[in-house]
Amino acid sequence: MGEVNDSTEVALPPESRGTAPGRARMEGRRVVVVGAGQTDYGLDDQPIGNGRAIAMLLAREGARIVAVDRDDVAAARTVELISETGGEAIAVIADVADPAAVEQMAERSRAWAGGIDGLVYNVGIPGAKGWEANTAEAFDATLAVNLRGAMLSARALLPVMDAGSSCVFISSIAAQRPTGQLLGYETSKAALAALMRAVAFEGCARAIRANALMLGLIDTGLGRSANDTAGRARIPVPLGRHGTAWEVAYAALFLLSHESAYVTGQTLAVDGGRTTL
Repeated sequence: MGEVNDSTEVALPPESRGTAPGRARMEGRRVVVVGAGQTDYGLDDQPIGNGRAIAMLLAREGARIVAVDRDDVAAARTVELISETGGEAIAVIADVADPAAVEQMAERSRAWAGGIDGLVYNVGIPGAKGWEANTAEAFDATLAVNLRGAMLSARALLPVMDAGSSCVFISSIAAQRPTGQLLGYETSKAALAALMRAVAFEGCARAIRANALMLGLIDTGLGRSANDTAGRARIPVPLGRHGTAWEVAYAALFLLSHESAYVTGQTLAVDGGRTTL
């Protein structure tokens, strides 16, 4: 999958490469990024992941970041990268499958930041593959992270979010089409759209918006470490390449900023046109 991006990298704009300067688009905002760490797949050329790119870009644009992850080392590294570039962030360790941990995360986030203006839910696991492997326990375990964790995060943070806040849920084109017998994953992503709309409806009275990003093939460490990398590279994408995590981050930035103040309850595909095929 790396070769797909390498062949066109010189043509990518600075935003796609994560090198564009900040423009103060999130100045004064306080955002909780759930899933802000990054799994180390032991790759020599591992690209940045979606959660870390989102957290770093929001900080570059002026936001104070609560970097939430269950991996303390990964969360701390995201905070370190933000601090190195002059941003402000704190790491909060929480397992979204644990309701008590989510409540504690919300309390600590608000206490540190002095309020919350944004939420990004970027947590997801592929889960078991195939009908045989998807026992009730395996299926439930996937939904507990991908869907219930999103509900718990929104439930804990919505009451303490300031008016005019914004929530972004990171979804997948798996919400609309099968992606390889990942039953729990596909189900959770489809249901995440309904949850997002429920959050949008709940937040209307205080102008708290909620939207989702439906991702296609993004060049991340998870993608490069997959067993079928060559097969993924052959999947047709109208724009002719896989996306970058920075391109995901800029889409999230738009939905979190006041630039999208009249956008709520919507799903934006960030897939290079893949869902148009």
